[in-house]
Amino acid sequence: MKLVIIDGQGGRMGRSVIEQLKKTFPELEIYAIGTNSIATSAMLKAGADYGATGENPVIVGARTADIIIGPIGIVIADALMGEITPAMAAAIGQSAAYKILIPVNRCNHFIAGCGDHSLSEYIKQVCEETGKEIQKYENR
Repeated sequence: MKLVIIDGQGGRMGRSVIEQLKKTFPELEIYAIGTNSIATSAMLKAGADYGATGENPVIVGARTADIIIGPIGIVIADALMGEITPAMAAAIGQSAAYKILIPVNRCNHFIAGCGDHSLSEYIKQVCEETGKEIQKYENR
């Protein structure tokens, strides 16, 4: 199974997700792709097994991923303060991977129906959903 975590800016969300997933699934291989080197570095320090930075790694990672995790902005061109290029958003959106997106009401978009939860609550939900997908994958 190829699990890809994509994050930008400081990589805080990606780092938190990786720390939680590695506690629960230490054997899981995690590919961290940052839109910048700071985000990639943060995710690698959190325990990601592989890391890469930039547009092309996002495109290639999306093409080969089984699960993609990241803030909702990764599927919106020019989100994350312009770090998500149209090619990145399209590659992630068109990927056959199961996408687990963290709702963040920033960068000129609002996600209706999202509760007023803390980031740690969203990270917990992400990890629970990832566990369900891992179970499905292993039971194939």
